[in-house]
Amino acid sequence: MDEEALLKQFAAQFAHGPDDADDTDAAAAAQGADSTANQVADDADQSPATFDTQQFLNGLDAIFDRHTAATEAGPYLEQAMVDAENAGDEAGLLTVLNETMGFYRSQGRHKENQWIVQRALELAARMGLTTGTSEAWATTLINCATSMRAAKQYDQAEDLYHQAQSVCRHSLAPTDRRLAALHNNLSMLYSETNRPDKAELELREALRIIEASSVNPDADIDVSSSHTNLALTLLTEHKLEDAHWHAAKALEIYRTGHLEHSAHYASALAGFAQVCFAERRYADAVTGYRHALAVIEECYGKDTDYWRITADNLRQAEEAAAQAGVTVDNAGVAGDAGALPQSGSRLPNSPAQGKTGANAASSPSTVSVSTGSAGAAEAVSACPVSGLKLARAFWTQMGKPMIAAKYPQYAGRIAAGLVGHGSECYGFDDAYSQDHDFGPRFCLWLTDEDYAAIGEQLEVDYEALPRKFSVDAQGRVTFEAHARSDASGAFPAAGAGSTVIPDAANAPTPGTATHDTATAESGAASSDVAEAMTTPIDAPLSPVTPRAQGANRRDGVFRIGDFFESITGYHTAPAQTAPHEWLMLQESTLAAATNGEVFADPTGLFSKTRQGFKNMPDDVRLALISKRLGMIAQAGQYNLPRSLKRGDGAAAWLSIHEFVQATASLVFLVNVPMVVGYMPYYKWQFAALRKLSGSMFALLPNVGEQLETVMRLSSAACYGGAGFGEGGKGAAPAIEKINDIVEQIAVDIVKELKREHLTTSGETFLEWQCPYVEDHIASDDPVLKSL
Repeated sequence: MDEEALLKQFAAQFAHGPDDADDTDAAAAAQGADSTANQVADDADQSPATFDTQQFLNGLDAIFDRHTAATEAGPYLEQAMVDAENAGDEAGLLTVLNETMGFYRSQGRHKENQWIVQRALELAARMGLTTGTSEAWATTLINCATSMRAAKQYDQAEDLYHQAQSVCRHSLAPTDRRLAALHNNLSMLYSETNRPDKAELELREALRIIEASSVNPDADIDVSSSHTNLALTLLTEHKLEDAHWHAAKALEIYRTGHLEHSAHYASALAGFAQVCFAERRYADAVTGYRHALAVIEECYGKDTDYWRITADNLRQAEEAAAQAGVTVDNAGVAGDAGALPQSGSRLPNSPAQGKTGANAASSPSTVSVSTGSAGAAEAVSACPVSGLKLARAFWTQMGKPMIAAKYPQYAGRIAAGLVGHGSECYGFDDAYSQDHDFGPRFCLWLTDEDYAAIGEQLEVDYEALPRKFSVDAQGRVTFEAHARSDASGAFPAAGAGSTVIPDAANAPTPGTATHDTATAESGAASSDVAEAMTTPIDAPLSPVTPRAQGANRRDGVFRIGDFFESITGYHTAPAQTAPHEWLMLQESTLAAATNGEVFADPTGLFSKTRQGFKNMPDDVRLALISKRLGMIAQAGQYNLPRSLKRGDGAAAWLSIHEFVQATASLVFLVNVPMVVGYMPYYKWQFAALRKLSGSMFALLPNVGEQLETVMRLSSAACYGGAGFGEGGKGAAPAIEKINDIVEQIAVDIVKELKREHLTTSGETFLEWQCPYVEDHIASDDPVLKSL
């Protein structure tokens, strides 16, 4: 499903609404689009005094209808942003930003899209949308999440999608197609992160909603797109017969509705071709890809990821056809009656094809590990998968079936996941992290009422869950459910035969990207490690430290409010109008309350509470930015060089510490915690900073590396003296380098403040920037002001 097609028709609703939008005929809209596209370089004072959102959307549609988006849509959108901003129309600007995200994504312009995503989220916060459940906020979240997903920033994308789910539950009708778009987009994320079982569930729900809302499902493009997406997901699960049926159904809908000239027809053609390739029907695959390429070129041009990926798939299909000795009719068209097999025909089972389509993926043998009785020392090398992946497998295979069997009336009200203290909650755990507090675990979060009814017994049942599991050579986790067998209410084995967490074990069919995440997770299970794994792991893998027991326990059953209070001191986030309370919360505390993953949240209550802590008021964020600017100036630009000059190495060392802490914090605050999360406590501060800096959407991306250089040189600068680690050069070169880096960081920060319109000053002594930043604080509360 093309999410732009689903969302575009709703964009005008939250900007002005259908009742007050001007009626513009198609010719006028087309003329207006041409005119606007040719005036990108005009002066701002020639922009209109008002911004007509509906006319903007009509003009954009006209560009797509003429198939000139490749050359006209970009300038048109850029000028519309200028027009909306000059008119002071924030709602109109948000509409333009949403449309721009979709277009840039379709063009593969992910680097440019980072500014659009950031700007849209900041604008929504300024408009007060982030604390409500408006359709505008839901649509913006979906578009931002999808842009993050397209840029392979999966953690941020999943968080934004879950935020969107929480909003949509309250703002959209059950048959609203935007809900289908959200389920579809989540399915794409799950597919791209090797969770095809979850992807299939999301797609089936999307298809159900689309069909329920359609006037004629047999001639509806969105229904067809849902069938195509479902077919491709079923293909990754080796459900070839079902995949074939849905792919053929998608093409049938285009034929029935005479919709073959739609730009989205290319997706259905390529999807059917991919299924044909998996079935080793190479001639049909080649024909399908050729036709899809022609449609893509007509509608989007050749300079797009869409065209390049499809062209590569065609090349692979042609090579496979040649190797098989199959002749392809160049004039053939996939999707014609002759090319479409009957939906009910029996298909031969064929192994999944590799990237080149030549080699079938082999089924890896399962290997397993045990800590034995040697204790924590052996546990360091015992488990080759991350704690979050282990937790998700434990929930999916053991926790969820237990709840369904023993607490069916509560299954739709219990949230599950892994959030809080612990390196695995940040995704930074490694072999060294497994020597304490490591093992299969997750949290179950209940309302006060449900906890009073079942909390204690549910905790008993959680503790009784079998924790013996195996990890195969591809990093897939399988729990041994049969270990649980008692006469009183034993829950069934967790779907024997489907109790593995899917990973990168199966090579992709053409068009299916491989994923760095999957490679990293399974990389630890290399052949030499695999050979050493001979017996199952029987958790706990390592000792549980006192800090993770009792009231400080990190897993099990919790009241939602109690869980957050144990981390932050608050049952729910402080009010947006209580800045003094927000300022008392450390960023590391907020990081612990908002990290990790939520595996299930049927009511959305846990996610809503968690999101409350992530939604730092913008006034508070700006106040903290101002404070960090002041500390960077005082510690790094003023006291550090003075301490070094007077030879006080201890004072200089502490100045560097304060400078590094303040600068790292500033990077997270500038990137907006709602988008990238908060800076965690010192142990993982730089791990998080490196991860953020590596993001395509990062602001101030070079600062983290510069800070590490400062820290590396600090010993020589502060205590070096003659010859200390410098080959006889003494401390002077290190001091000079550190001072240069501090000033370069200050220059970079000022550039970013200007880009965000937080300052008009070019002064690089950052304390002078504080008043400019604080001028943007709307509240009069003196606690937010430093001057």
